[in-house]
Amino acid sequence: MFDIGFLEILVIAVISLIVMGPERLPQALRTFALWFGRIRQQFRSVRAELEDEIGIDDVRRQLHNENILKDLEDAKNNIADTMNSNSPEADQTENNTSKQNSASDILPSPDKNQK
Repeated sequence: MFDIGFLEILVIAVISLIVMGPERLPQALRTFALWFGRIRQQFRSVRAELEDEIGIDDVRRQLHNENILKDLEDAKNNIADTMNSNSPEADQTENNTSKQNSASDILPSPDKNQK
């Protein structure tokens, strides 16, 4: 949330120790932690209430289902593209085989000439 490093926290701690003194610093830290916890609790409750009002679970479920359907459609298209790209090769192989068969019908076989 905040981009505060260890060095910054150490500087804040030293300054607060100097300003408040060692007697009041523990009580001030407890009070700060209590208020910080209360604020976090309020944010959590407001967020949960908004999510319930909006129906965020239904929205997430619907988005998840849409993503699954999109992935399935992509896979289907990929398979169809693969089948279509392989289809001309299969047709060409089939045409070559039929041409070889028709050429062998026209030409006499070497066995017939030798008899």
